[in-house]
Amino acid sequence: MHGSDLGLETTLVHGDRTSGSGPSVTPPIYQTSTFAFDDVDAMAQAAQTPTFERFYTRYGNPNHGAVERILAEIEGGEAAMVSASGMGAIASTAIALTAAGTHVVAQRMIYDGTRALLTRILDRFGVECTFVDQHDVSAFASAMRPNTRLVMLESPSNPLLGITDIGAVARVAHEAGALVSIDNTIATPVNQRPLEFGVDVVLHSATKYLGGHSDLIAGAAVASRDLIARIWEAHHVLGATLGPFEAWLLLRGLRTLEMRVERHNANALAVARAMEAHPRVARVYYPGLASHPGAAIARAQMRGFGGLVSIEIDGGFDEARRAIERLQLFHSAASLGGVESLVAQPAAMWPKSSAAADARAMGIIPSLLRLSVGVERAEDLIADLERALAP
Repeated sequence: MHGSDLGLETTLVHGDRTSGSGPSVTPPIYQTSTFAFDDVDAMAQAAQTPTFERFYTRYGNPNHGAVERILAEIEGGEAAMVSASGMGAIASTAIALTAAGTHVVAQRMIYDGTRALLTRILDRFGVECTFVDQHDVSAFASAMRPNTRLVMLESPSNPLLGITDIGAVARVAHEAGALVSIDNTIATPVNQRPLEFGVDVVLHSATKYLGGHSDLIAGAAVASRDLIARIWEAHHVLGATLGPFEAWLLLRGLRTLEMRVERHNANALAVARAMEAHPRVARVYYPGLASHPGAAIARAQMRGFGGLVSIEIDGGFDEARRAIERLQLFHSAASLGGVESLVAQPAAMWPKSSAAADARAMGIIPSLLRLSVGVERAEDLIADLERALAP
C-alpha cells in the first residue's frame, strides 16, 4: 500500500519499511562514517547516486534516508533533508537560497538563532534583511524589493504564539518572485502543513516535537526535490551532518508523534483555559483560545494548536522567578516539545540576545512564563501551576 493511501498514524509507524532492515522490526543503526564497495565501478556509481545513502555519512546514511522519507510524506513534500540541528537546516536553507546582493524579508518575532544568522552572518556577505510585523500582511508587501529572494516565517512564533497568515504572505512573496520558508517546529505537521498554503520550504528543529523525548539534537527541511537538492549542496559543504544514532532516535520519536501531539494539544488547551481563569494571571497566549488575536487565522490553517502556552502573571521578574521555583512537575529548562513539561522565563533567558530590544517592544515582559506542556495528566499540571501561583 502506498504511503499516501495511509493515515498519518500508520505512516509514522510503518513508513520506514523501505530502510532495508530485513526481518528486524526495528531498523539497524548504520553507525559508520563510510561504506565499502566490491569494486571501483560500484564505488563510482554510489558517488553519483542522488541520495548518497551508502557512500559516506557526511553525504547521507540509510538512517537519514528512513527519516527523510517519512518527513516528506507527513509534510506533503517531495523530499526532505535532516541535519545536525534546527539551525543546521535553517542556515543551509538561507545560504542556499540567497547570494550577495539579495534581500530577505523576515518576521520580527522569529527564533533568535535565525535572527543572528541574518544580522550577524549573512549580512557580512552582502545579504540584506528587513524585519516586519508577522501579523501585518501589508508590511510584508511593503518590504518586498526587486532583489528579495526569500521570506522567512515562523508560526506560531515563540514565545507569544503569534500567528502569521501563511497563505496570504506566500502569495505576496511569490508575486514578487521570492521563495518562502517557515519554521514549523511549534505546530508540527500534525497540526499544520504549510506546503498546502504555498510555502516552499518547511523547517523544523526536530529536537523538539518530532523527536519528542529531549534526548537528541536534530533539524530538518522539507520541500520539492529541486529545492532540497539546492539546500543539500550547502548543507553537506557546511558539514551539519546528523549522526546515525540521532537519526535512529528521531525515527523512534516519529512513530509516536501523532498521539503525543494530540495529547500536547489537549493538555495545553486545558492549561490555557485554567490559567485564563486564574486571578493571578494577567494574560494567556494560546492560539486555541478565542481571546487570542490570531485565533481565527489559526483555526483556518491549523488542525490543533500545539503544546506551548505563555502566561503573564501579576507582578514582575521576581514574582515570576518565585513561581518557577515553586513548580514541582514543570522542569525549569530551555527547549520545548518533550513528553515532560518545561517552564522558562524569557526575560531571564534573553537579556543579551540580539532579539532583546524587539522582545521588550513586542510585549515579552519580565513576568512572562513560557510553558511547554507535556503529556502528563492535565489535572496534575494545572494543580502544580495553581500551587506555584498561590499567594
